[in-house]
Parts: sequence; C-alpha cells; structure tokens
Amino acid sequence: MTAIMERRDDGYTRRMRAVAALVAVLLAAGSVRAQTTKKPTATRKPAAPAAPATKKEPAAVACPAQLGPGVKTGRDFCDVLATRNPAEGIVVTIPPHSGEATLRFDLHNRHTYSEQQARAGRAFAEYTATILVVGPDSQILARAAVTSAFRSAADLVDRVGGGAGPGGVKAVAPVGTEPITVAVPAAVTEVRLLGERLTVQGLDGRSVFTAAGRPVAIVSSVEVEYLPPKAKRPPARKPPTKPRTSGP
Repeated sequence: MTAIMERRDDGYTRRMRAVAALVAVLLAAGSVRAQTTKKPTATRKPAAPAAPATKKEPAAVACPAQLGPGVKTGRDFCDVLATRNPAEGIVVTIPPHSGEATLRFDLHNRHTYSEQQARAGRAFAEYTATILVVGPDSQILARAAVTSAFRSAADLVDRVGGGAGPGGVKAVAPVGTEPITVAVPAAVTEVRLLGERLTVQGLDGRSVFTAAGRPVAIVSSVEVEYLPPKAKRPPARKPPTKPRTSGP
C-alpha cells in the first residue's frame, strides 16, 4: 500500500513539475515579446506656417483745418469741415497693402466752452455729428457719427493749446469720443473725411448745420493697420547665348 502511494506521489510531482516548467517558459516568452515590441512613436504634424504680420502705425494726415494739440493727451485735433467736395476734406494716406486695410480714428463733437455760461447753468448742449469717409471717385466707404452732451467742464475730453484763454487754451474743445473703424479696400491708398451734418440741442432749441465750410466735428488718433504687399522677385536672368561660329 505504501509503495502504491509513493508511486502516485511521484507521478503527481512529475506532472506538477511539468506544469511549472511550462508556465515558466510561457512567462519568459511573454517578457521577451514585451521587451522586443516597440511602441509606435507618435508622428509630429508639421507646424502650420506663421500668419503674415500686419503693421499698425499712425496714419499720414493732411488736415486743412488744424485745431491744435491737446494739453493733457498730446493728441493732434483736426476739425472736420462740412463739404461735399473731396478736395476740401481731410486726406488720410493708406500705405500700399495686401487685402483690406483698417483705418481707425476717434470722432468727437465740438463744443465752445464758456466759463460764464457754465456758472450760470446755461452751458448744456447735446451734439450729434455725422461725417463721411470717401475713397476714389467719391465712393462712400463709411458714414460715422458721434453723439455726446456737455454739462460741465468735466465732460471735455481735453483742452486745446494755442489759444488766448486762461492757461493759453482755446475756447473750442472736443467733447465725447466715438471710436471709428473703417475697412479700406486693397486698391485704395487714400481716403478723405468730409463733414456731413451737425445737430445741436440746447436750452434755446434745436439747430441743424450743413453749410459748406462749417466745422461739424473733430478727429484725433488716426491710425492704419495693414498687411504690406509681398515683395516682387526680380525676373531670373537668362545666361548669355554664345554666338554661332560658321565653319571654314
């Protein structure tokens, strides 16, 4: 009986050893595959080309009715005169550009300040001014408007230097600020600002002004943003041709 159990134990032990050896072989094979199998490397997408850089700069402005510099802001203030003749408007030069350029400026109403009226409580005025931005052949690119009211000196945007008033300032001053943005077509390199209409509501009633030559508004901080055109490559030079030689 003991001998039979020993033989059975020997057979069981051999089977267990065979199973353990098989498991060890399988584990070793899996480890080798794990070490030899490389993970796929992520491919980097090529970087997108950088967008062309635009330029932003103060615009060249020819002002036929220069009001003067601001004593606080240092801005150059220019009167916009009522007119239908582009030759009488403010000329803004737009540099050569690819695609549309962007013209920006601040539009103000125009107030004549009186210290006496302010103290007497009779200085209130509400203004609405409209101007035109025109391109070649008097094409209207935009119509801009600004509405603002004056009640006290605190409503003034700035005082303009070069006058005979106290502190050397002018009586006329900008009131209210409306930022204006105008898209300028690719082929346009010059625009003009023309005054169109001024409406004034005061304590004594309402007045409308459209007469040519009358200042209706003020502009300042004129700037342009544009994409410079691509430089043209010079044509490739052809190599000189050798003259043909005739035989004897």
